[in-house]
Formats: sequence, C-alpha cells, structure tokens
Amino acid sequence: MDTNLNSQSAARQLQARGCEQDTLKRDVTPFQSFAVAFGFVSIATGIFTAYSAMLSTSGPMGIWTWPVVVVGQLMVALILGSLAARIPVTGYVYQWASRITNPVFGWLMGWISFAFLAVVLCAVDYTIASSVLPIMFGYKGSADNAWWITSLVIVAQASMVAFSTKLTQKFNAVAVTIQLVGMIGLVVLLFGVGYFNNELNFANLFSAGSVTREGYFAFGGLTSVGPWIMGTLLGAFTIVGFESAANLAEETREPARVVPRAMWQAVVSLGIIGMLFLIAVSALLGDPTALAISATPIADIISRVLGPIVGNFLLVLVVICIFSCGLVILLSGTRLVWAMSRDERFPGWQFLRQINTKLQTPVNAAIFVAAISQIIIAIFCKDTDALFVLFSGATLLPAIIYAVSVLMYAAKRHQLPPSQGFTLGAWELPVLALAIAWLAFELSIFRDASFVKPWFYVAVMFGIGAVYLFYLLATRGGPKGLKMPDVIAIDAILDADRGAEFGSSREK
Repeated sequence: MDTNLNSQSAARQLQARGCEQDTLKRDVTPFQSFAVAFGFVSIATGIFTAYSAMLSTSGPMGIWTWPVVVVGQLMVALILGSLAARIPVTGYVYQWASRITNPVFGWLMGWISFAFLAVVLCAVDYTIASSVLPIMFGYKGSADNAWWITSLVIVAQASMVAFSTKLTQKFNAVAVTIQLVGMIGLVVLLFGVGYFNNELNFANLFSAGSVTREGYFAFGGLTSVGPWIMGTLLGAFTIVGFESAANLAEETREPARVVPRAMWQAVVSLGIIGMLFLIAVSALLGDPTALAISATPIADIISRVLGPIVGNFLLVLVVICIFSCGLVILLSGTRLVWAMSRDERFPGWQFLRQINTKLQTPVNAAIFVAAISQIIIAIFCKDTDALFVLFSGATLLPAIIYAVSVLMYAAKRHQLPPSQGFTLGAWELPVLALAIAWLAFELSIFRDASFVKPWFYVAVMFGIGAVYLFYLLATRGGPKGLKMPDVIAIDAILDADRGAEFGSSREK
C-alpha cells in the first residue's frame, strides 16, 4: 500500500512550481473543523426536510428511531475518525479508497461521493423553497416556484464558493454559531411557550397518528419495511456529512487529533439537540393526523406556537442554517471534483482542474457542481413527492459510502500508518462490529418499493461513471495508468501561487 503521506512529497510539488515549502499552511482551527462537520450535518436542515415524510410513514412515534440512528452513526464516525487520523488528506473517501485498496476502486468511490454531493445539495436547498419560505411569506408552494427558488439558491452558493473559499468558511462558522444558539433557543422557547399556553401534549410522542398500528414494529417483507423502521430515514438523512471535516485535514492544525474529535463531537451534540427539538415539535403537533398532510409541518408549528413575528425571525435563522449547509456541501463537492481533476481522472479534468488566476479559487469546478445539481433538480422537481425522492437518494448514497469505508478499514486496519492523535484502542473491534451491524440494517431499509426512484438515480449515475471509467482505463493503458500522484491540498497550491505572485511583485 502506498499512502504518499509525507510532507516532502508535497513540498517537491510546490518547489516544482517555483515555491518554497513554507507556503504550505495549516490555518484551519479546531472550531472551524467542527463547524464544517456540524454545518454539513445541520439538524435544522435534516429535520425540516424529513419530518413531514416521517409523520406520514411512521407517525410522531417515529422520533424514537432518532437515538438508534445517533448511536449507529456515532460508531461510523469513530471508525472514519480513526481512518482520518491515519490518512489525513483532502478528498477523504476518494483518497482513502485509492491509497488503501487501488486507484480504480478509489475512482469508483470518488464518483459515488460526487453523485451523493450533487443530489444532497438539491435536497437541502429544495427544503428552503418547499418547507420554510411558503410559511414565512404566506404563499402556496408549488413545483414551479420551488424549482426556480432552489435554482437561485444554488447559484448564490456557487457564487460564494467561486469568489472566496475563506469567505465561505467564515460564513459557515457564523452560521454554525447561529445554529447552535438558535436551535437551543428555539427548543427552550417551544417548551416554555408550549407549557405556558398548555399546548404540550406528550401523548403525541407515543402516537402513530394516521399510520396503522398493525405490524407497526415489523421488520417487513421482501419489498416492504415496517412503519417504525421507516422512521429511521429522518435521522439517517440528517446525521451524515460529519466526515466532511476530514476534507480539510491537510489544512487543519494537528489533523490526527482535531478531525476525529470534530466528527464525533458533531454527531453527539447534534444528536442531543435534535432529540430535544423533535420532542418539542411532536408534543406541539396538535392533531398529528391533520398535520401529517402538511408539506411544512415544523414551520406551521413554530409560527402557530410562537406567533408570526417571533416565528418568522426564527425561520430566518433556519434559512441561514440551511443555506450554510448547502454551501458546505457545494464546497465539498467542488473540492472533490477539483481533487479528482487534479489527478487527471474526472470527466473534463483539463477544464475542471484550473484555478482562476484572479480569485485563486477553482471556479470551473464550482460551476460544474452547481450545473449538475441544476440538472438533477430540473428532473425531479416535477415529481409529486420530489422532496422525498431527493432526501431518500441523499440517504442511500452515504449509507453505501459509509459501509464501503468501514469494511475497507476493517480489512486494512493493521496495514495503515499509525495515528498520532486518535485511537480507539481496545474498543476498536466492538465499535467496528456495531458500525457494520448498523449500516447493514440501514441499507436493508432501501429494499422498500418506495425507493425505486432513488435506486434509479444511483443506477444512472453509476452507469455514467462506469462508461467513463472504461474509457479512462482504455486510454491510460489499464489500471497501472491510474497510479495515484503525491498528495497535495488545494489550499497548498493556492497559497503557493499567492506566495509566488507576492514574491514577483516585490522583485518588481
């Protein structure tokens, strides 16, 4: 196994560009690393997106699947944290798979990750248009206005990513602070006002609503899943993306210590806050059967309980959180596309690996990710259940990615470089076993017939990737032609270019 992780290899690439080694900077702080993981997961986004679907498939009692998902995803986060501590590189899953197994398998994982980031960006941004803005501005949501609003949001996010990576990270750090304070404040307000107005009905927490009680806890059949189990989609969609902190590993101070901590802390903190929020909104549902047909149940509850002024103010904060989540996703997708293009193995790599000389950002890669997401949203937005299709597709793909990553770690853990900052010690095998069991259970949910369209998206994207991979192997002389180059981060190159320009201007 060739991990190519030493800093000398990166330094040689920088020196080949006429720059010195000291231009390699590690300026991502522990909080910024946590902010990336926290911002990608974003309970505000996930719960606003999937709560309506949970009410219709599992009823309010489906919220008790949340702790199960939190524990399962925490096990996955601990394993991926161990992997990130041993191989701290930009491009995470693509880089890990390429260097632990082989570049062909790594390419497949990179492509699957790209397919996930493209569809989850649509699911997240569509939530703003379909689940929040109609209540804020008092209009009737439709497929058409959700489409064009989502498109505008994607354009705004792509513009920020293309204009400045540092601006994007600073905005996300502020949004994470807003989300932490705002979500905690929202939970306190909902419980306080609900108690004062005698609106809290904790019996709802054990109600199936409009869902039949017969076979409620059943595992299901060959092509069907029991109602309660379907509720796990709420947590499984929300608590993903924590590994995005590993995508900044090469720019993070002490990444072997900081990145794993950022990942598990994001899962734990979001798990606790999310559970309290779910209890609050479910206790304030009123008639769960009536609200199950609403496309905006949580926004309805907030506006009704807190009043239009306070409710809309808090919904503005929610929009900021959701926008920030999409921003982090688009930034992650841009980095992945750029990383694969830098290695000359992504479709159109000659165009997508270019760095804009004025902005010093991968503008082309940002535009490309945004354009693909625009195509996806245009295809699915006319679907009567577009949000369910998008968020279930964005749940299936990370489950596949996590399962492969965990199994890869289990098979190769004794061959990996030692960690200098994070280790599970004697707990490694139990955590591995629990992570594998959880992911097997999660993937089994997608046998339900309602997931035909998400599987179709996965099949189409996989087919496109397979065709290009075949072309790549045919033109590169087989798998040997895909040997991985030395690791070097995008920010290292940008800093090197800035350093070279600064030195040139001083000479003049």
